[in-house]
Amino acid sequence: MRRVVAAAMALAGAVLISGCGAPASAPSKPSAAAATGFVLDEDFPDPDVVSTDDGYVAFATGSHGLNIRVATSPDLATWTVDRRDALPTLPAWASTGRTWAPEVAPLGEGYVMYVTAEHTASGRQCIGVATSASLDEPFAPASDEPLVCPVDEGGAIDAATFDDEDGTRYLLWKTDGNCCALDTHLRMAPLSEDGLSLTGDAVTLLTQDQPWEDKLVEAPTLVARDGGYALLYSANDYGGDSYAVGAAWSDTLTGPYAKQSDPILSTSGSDGAFRGPGGQDVVATPDGDVLVFHGWDEQYIYRGLHTAPISLEQGRAAVTVG
Repeated sequence: MRRVVAAAMALAGAVLISGCGAPASAPSKPSAAAATGFVLDEDFPDPDVVSTDDGYVAFATGSHGLNIRVATSPDLATWTVDRRDALPTLPAWASTGRTWAPEVAPLGEGYVMYVTAEHTASGRQCIGVATSASLDEPFAPASDEPLVCPVDEGGAIDAATFDDEDGTRYLLWKTDGNCCALDTHLRMAPLSEDGLSLTGDAVTLLTQDQPWEDKLVEAPTLVARDGGYALLYSANDYGGDSYAVGAAWSDTLTGPYAKQSDPILSTSGSDGAFRGPGGQDVVATPDGDVLVFHGWDEQYIYRGLHTAPISLEQGRAAVTVG
């Protein structure tokens, strides 16, 4: 699952820049990034990227005492990390310390963030919503209750949005069943115009059923390409080389989705260039689609940021490695 391991973070603190006493922002190190294959060589898992007139803003699972991390880039290659918390105050229903996988999207004159946090009452992970007037300002909780919280299915994590041709925005998520020996499902439901509530029943799009996926599928990313719909997802144990990215296709939004038989991005498939790649996002650029994702460093202490070109043609997704 898209989680930050406490022990790993304790080790990472010895080698990463701490948010305490750090400058307001600091660039990543191009020389180190080139050596490791990272475009951002520090802990920045579960990236979500928003395109702006000035370039790109990325949000990620928190670390260094921050709930949600932020970085900016003019070109997806050179990144500056902001030493600020994009979500300094959690919603009333949430406990601190387990805040993951933000999804940020434009909303009217501002922005909305969907974020995973621990539901205090149940101890499960659930999805809440926050808003901000701009990407430069902190997000603030928009509700005292979670938006998606199926406690009997293990909770919900890994929110993502998709805007269909008719203007309807949908929310996707994973039911977190692997927390408690249950199946996992990728689901989708329509959102209200203000983005703060669901307006219809959830539809199940995928569940784990391939050997390489093991016990879970998660981190849905839905895009419309080539007359159809491509649903990317991560699967298997996020903590090592088994974690990988898969793809499924459908002619219609609600499916059924047919999976490609093998991962489109994996440790073995990249000859070790990427270690446990996942938590992906697709960014449309003038030069084509780019996959933004995290992967482990050589010592499996932190997850840095990678990018790679991705081709999305009807029925087949392919990532260019190297």
